[in-house]
Amino acid sequence: MATKSDTTKKAPGKRGRPPKSVLNDKPDIDQLRELYHQMVLIRRFEEKAGQLYGMGQIGGFCHLYIGQEAVVVGMQSVAETQDSVVTSYRDHGHMLACGMDAGGVMAELTGRKDGYSRGKGGSMHMFSREKNFYGGHGIVAAQVPIGAGLAFAHKFKGDDGVNMAYLGDGAANQGQVYETFNMAALWSLPVIFVIENNQYGMGTSVSRAAAGLDLADRGKAYGIPGKQVDGMDVLAVRAAGEEALAHCRSGKGPYILEMKTYRYRGHSMSDPAKYRTRDEVDAMRKQHDPIEQLRDIMLREGMDEAALKEIDSSVKAVVGQAADFALESPEPDLSELYTDILIEDQPAG
Repeated sequence: MATKSDTTKKAPGKRGRPPKSVLNDKPDIDQLRELYHQMVLIRRFEEKAGQLYGMGQIGGFCHLYIGQEAVVVGMQSVAETQDSVVTSYRDHGHMLACGMDAGGVMAELTGRKDGYSRGKGGSMHMFSREKNFYGGHGIVAAQVPIGAGLAFAHKFKGDDGVNMAYLGDGAANQGQVYETFNMAALWSLPVIFVIENNQYGMGTSVSRAAAGLDLADRGKAYGIPGKQVDGMDVLAVRAAGEEALAHCRSGKGPYILEMKTYRYRGHSMSDPAKYRTRDEVDAMRKQHDPIEQLRDIMLREGMDEAALKEIDSSVKAVVGQAADFALESPEPDLSELYTDILIEDQPAG
């Protein structure tokens, strides 16, 4: 298998994404197929990552995105090539939605030299300048001011780009978030703060941690508009994302999108999630699963079960190849311990 050179199946359109006409009243079945493909790819990739973690092939922390796929797939489907992304530690889905290669991502998870950070970043710290993906970040809310900095760069360069800074409901209570809101509004920065409200900050329900439960309203004091979105519906996310991106590109400053979503697994692989009932999780899976909801739409639009199974099979093959590639890749040489830690001043002239 090739290295991290974008070998996974790509959708048509910019940055491998479906074209914006998905928002037509009568969606094109081929366009819906690509949204479905991306969500299934993230789901199966995360399931495989969970398996490898259980086998001891992935060390450290590992936070899975299972259940939240519609958020990043919907948002990235309406992004442009020049737009940038920064997120937190629950980041594998964001990497795949940005077009990063599944093999390179899995190799990084397993600490191999063919990973995106040459095996030194692991699950929470990998990057791709080629895809304008500026990392998962392990410190809660640390990525939010970085997102404002990336937005400042877009504005300074005049490249018509927008930064999408993803954060969780727990991060929404951090002080640096509000310092960032203030500066982003003051300077009219093109940044969308995408709050992925999956209902729990680690093991604490958002209802116990957040005063005023509409996180979309957190920017009102700074004049930042916000909108609450069904984050389990990829088409609703996509429509809201297009609206927010248009707002930012027009020079009106930042925008907040609160995505009401849900994670099926614990906070991380070490979390048994005893703070919620099995019935609660099962109800979300049966009634609001983002993949099944889109699957139902596609069947109503005339797609048959065989075509859906073909997508599932192709995704399974991609994920299997990614895992094989990762496990066959060598570990980084010990000399890598001393690289990428210092930039020495160069002599003038």
